[in-house]
Amino acid sequence: MITCGEMPQVRRVCVLAWGGAAVSWELSTSGRLGASLASCAAFLLLATGCALHIRRGLMAELRRSQEIAGAAQRALLRPLPGRIDGLMLSAAQLSASRGAAVGGDLYEAVPTAYGVRVVIGDVRGHGLPALGAAAAVLGAFREAAYDEPALGGVLIRMERALSRHVRDADGLSEEFVTVLLLQIAEDGSVLALNCGHPWPYLLREPQPLEPCGPYSPRRAHSAPPAFEAQVRAEPGKRRKGGVGEGPAQRRMVVQSLDGGEVLPPLGVVPVPDGLVGDDCGQLWPGDVLFLHTDGAEDARDRGGRFFPLRSVLAEQPADTPARLVAGVHAALLHHTGGQLADDVALLVLRSDRSC
Repeated sequence: MITCGEMPQVRRVCVLAWGGAAVSWELSTSGRLGASLASCAAFLLLATGCALHIRRGLMAELRRSQEIAGAAQRALLRPLPGRIDGLMLSAAQLSASRGAAVGGDLYEAVPTAYGVRVVIGDVRGHGLPALGAAAAVLGAFREAAYDEPALGGVLIRMERALSRHVRDADGLSEEFVTVLLLQIAEDGSVLALNCGHPWPYLLREPQPLEPCGPYSPRRAHSAPPAFEAQVRAEPGKRRKGGVGEGPAQRRMVVQSLDGGEVLPPLGVVPVPDGLVGDDCGQLWPGDVLFLHTDGAEDARDRGGRFFPLRSVLAEQPADTPARLVAGVHAALLHHTGGQLADDVALLVLRSDRSC
């Protein structure tokens, strides 16, 4: 059976075979050579015209297919706004399937009465086959994020949507989704629920910002005294171990935002009731959160070496989320030679809020 992908090649072979047969017949028949050559030229021109007509039709069909696929992909992963409630955002997605702009990774950020709620997730598998589960989970988040007072309620709604998707599909597949939910309140406090997903990275300026309030246990969790003592330096002076006499360089310090307990991925076991989210500390002005799927750190080069995401983050400028995403995106493609084994999603948030 001939598939749609094989049709262009079949048509091309038919046109060439028809033209070759016509030329062979003309040259093999008796008669004047000039008339035969003229007939051959006419047949070749006709075959060329047919081939060009078929090619134009195929190109138009390809453009229509790309437009339809692009509209569907934009509906699934809508472009994020550049700013939400004092947070700057930027995101990018790379699909492991050739020709696809999206795959099994998902992300979204929405402003709610409870703070800015963010999700990033990774569906089992990659590419176009994982789109259905990603759409079900993402659609549930977009509704529940506005309605549920607690992050646990949002997570339960997402799990139910995934269960319905699996049941409506065939009821036999074992779909699961790793998910990270974040809630960033107006005061910068961060709550998280993690279902088998990589923790994000926190990028913080080595020079401490002016405190927004007195020292508290929550602030101690987000910026401990040892950390502040390590990065504190008087203006115009360099820290121990530096080189030169100029001002201390303001290089971002990269650390993992570890929120504690990690739950199983959605679809493996039921989500327990009563979850409210783990306290992940404070997001201060100038802080950057870098969220990603496991396809980023698991990406390998031809020698089998993993992509050094943490080192790349420390080297990239993080003055804007878009610039950081573009830098990591370029470094990832350079490391893998453009050959990804899994889908990759990147999402960056930077706090521009004032104290």
